[in-house]
Amino acid sequence: MKIAAISSGGGHWIELQRIAPAFEYHEVFYISTHKNLGETVQGHKFYTIPDASRWNKFKLLLVAFQVLKVMVLTRPDIVISTGAAPGVLGIFAGKMLGAKTIWLDSIANVEKMSLSGKLAVHLADRVYTQWPSLADKNIMYAGNVL
Repeated sequence: MKIAAISSGGGHWIELQRIAPAFEYHEVFYISTHKNLGETVQGHKFYTIPDASRWNKFKLLLVAFQVLKVMVLTRPDIVISTGAAPGVLGIFAGKMLGAKTIWLDSIANVEKMSLSGKLAVHLADRVYTQWPSLADKNIMYAGNVL
């Protein structure tokens, strides 16, 4: 299986790295918003995209285009993301191309799902929270990654 693992930097990237052992026997490539993060996944293909948020709609369009471009070129079987905006765009692009998609909402979202997570609930094949109180019929709890 070819897996696209995508997240923005910071805590989202750390959480993505914490689940990376689950990808051990698969071809994995990473997509993130900081070029230097590629050093943490040596031996794997790494693509850098701009960062964006809901406060900059034009930049979101740019990121969406770049994520879609990477997905079309790589054709992953699975797309997994820990957030935020670049991740939900990756989930959307993956779905458009027929990939299975997994969203893992950040552990920082204690009381409610993130905005990106709320969008991912409607797009992803599987959505996970790291808090049992946030689980429901569409959002699964299976522990946390910290």
